[in-house]
Amino acid sequence: RINLSVMACCKDEAHQHDDPERGREFSLYTRIDMNTLTCLNESEEGRGAVVFKPWEERRDKTQFVESDADEELLFNFSFTGSVKLKGIIVVGGGEDTSPAHLKVFKNSAPMTFDDAGRCADQEFDLQDDKDAVLEYQTRVAKFNNCESLTLYFDRNFGADETRICYIGLRGEYTEAQKRGVVICNYESAPQLKDHKTGAKDMIFHGVS
Repeated sequence: RINLSVMACCKDEAHQHDDPERGREFSLYTRIDMNTLTCLNESEEGRGAVVFKPWEERRDKTQFVESDADEELLFNFSFTGSVKLKGIIVVGGGEDTSPAHLKVFKNSAPMTFDDAGRCADQEFDLQDDKDAVLEYQTRVAKFNNCESLTLYFDRNFGADETRICYIGLRGEYTEAQKRGVVICNYESAPQLKDHKTGAKDMIFHGVS
C-alpha cells in the first residue's frame, strides 16, 4: 500500500483548479463505455454512473451513489479505447461516509466482491476530500494500455454506508484502431499461360 502517491493541492490556490486545462485533464469520464458500467451494492440501481461527471461539477453533492447493505462499493467499466491512467480524485459525502480505502484493478472487469479480495494493481489510503483537491497518482507504467478498470472501495471512515459524489480520472486516451483483414486468393494449380504477369495477378481483398 502506497501513501506517497498522493499529490496534495493547496486550498489557497483553488482558483487554479478551475483552469479549463485542468478540466480537460480530467475528461476521461467521456471515454467510459457507459453500457459496460456497473456498480455493485449501490442502494439505487444506476446511481453509480452519476459520479463520473464534468470537472466543473466535482463539488456538487446533490448527485451521488450510496452503498446498500454495508460500506462496500465496486465499480466495473470499460473504456472506448486505450487509456494511460495517471491520477484519480475521489470526493465522498463527508460525515464518515466518505471512502477510506481504494483498490484499483486494470483490465480485470467485470469483477465481483470475491474477486476483489486478491492483490490489486495499486491501493490507496484515501482522505476525506470534500473540495476535490487531492489527486492520487497511479504507477503510470502499470496503468498503460488500460482498457477497463475496477474500482473497489472496501471501507469508509465509520458510517454504515459509503457515499461517493465524484470520481475523476486523469490520463491519456488513444482511440481503438479497427484492424482490417487481408484475404489472399490463390488458385490450387496455377497455369503459366494464365498468369503472364506472375505475382501481379494475385488478388487481395481488404476487409474492414
